[in-house]
Amino acid sequence: MKNSTFISSLALACLLFLSTNVNAQKFAKLDKSPLDVTAYPTSNKEPNKLMKVVYSRPQLKGRELSKLAPNDKVWRTGANEAPVITLYKDMKIDGKAIKAGEYSLFTIPGEKTWTIILSKDINVWGAYAYNEANDVVRVKADVSTANDAVEAFSMAFDEKGTLFLAWDKTRVSVPFTK
Repeated sequence: MKNSTFISSLALACLLFLSTNVNAQKFAKLDKSPLDVTAYPTSNKEPNKLMKVVYSRPQLKGRELSKLAPNDKVWRTGANEAPVITLYKDMKIDGKAIKAGEYSLFTIPGEKTWTIILSKDINVWGAYAYNEANDVVRVKADVSTANDAVEAFSMAFDEKGTLFLAWDKTRVSVPFTK
C-alpha cells in the first residue's frame, strides 16, 4: 500500500511538472526598435481618422544618421518592416492624388530634400525587395535642421495633416491634403 501511494504521488508530481512546462510560453524580449503609430487628425477624441502610419523607431545610440539612413539610397523609413501608411479617404500629396488604401512608406534621404515614396507593396521587410515599378507616388519633401536632437526616429502629424519625420536634428515635412 505504501509503495502504491509512493508511485502514485511520484506519477502525479511528474505529470504536474510536465504540464507546467507544456503550458509555459516563451515571449520575445522588448524590441530594440519598438512599433509606434501616428494618426491624423491627432486628437484621441476624433474617431474618424483620415490617415494612420505604423512604423518602427530605431535609435541613434551614438551612431551617425548618415550611416543609418544614407543619402541617395532607398530607406525603409524606420526599422524592421517598412512603415505602413493607411489612407482612409482619397488624399493628395504635393498635389498628386492617392486613392484610399494601404501603402508602404519608403524614403530616399538627401541633403536638402528627401524623396517620399508610397508603394503598393505591403508587408515588406526593410527595403531589400523594394521595387520602383510598384511606386504609387514619388514626391520631394523639404528638409530642415532643428536645434534639438531626437534620439529615436519619430513621425507625427500636425493639425493641418502634414506628416513630420524627425531623427537627430533632421526634420522632413510631408504635406497631405484632402
